[in-house]
Amino acid sequence: MLLLTDSQGIRLAVSRPMAGNHHDAYKLNEHFNDMLQKLEKSCVPTQGLFLNADAGFDTREFRKLCSSREIIANIVENGRKSKSKQGKYIFDRLLYKYRFVIERINAWLDAFKAILVRFETKDETWKSLWLLAFTVILLRKL
Repeated sequence: MLLLTDSQGIRLAVSRPMAGNHHDAYKLNEHFNDMLQKLEKSCVPTQGLFLNADAGFDTREFRKLCSSREIIANIVENGRKSKSKQGKYIFDRLLYKYRFVIERINAWLDAFKAILVRFETKDETWKSLWLLAFTVILLRKL
């Protein structure tokens, strides 16, 4: 699942569950659009959103989507690209250091053994466990 959090690590949006045998960019635009639509329905503005993402999300289509939605994409360039295509995008290393918030929430989620390894066979049950974990994390922050 894709997670979109604020700068404090509070979950803003979660994508639909997907099988674990896919790469990070599998149906990325579709899932990200769904997440943005949920935010817009909740009256959360997405224009001007600053997005830190790792190299797994470095695709031309995803960068175009972010640009069309007026989202500032700070994505590490994938090292597997040819040298002629590298260095084409602006990347702010200082702001990328704030990505530790995502890594911290991933570590907190690893504490919930029910979602660490997916034993659930139904997507809705598994997503419900994730939402329960996010609720517990939010309550800890309050």
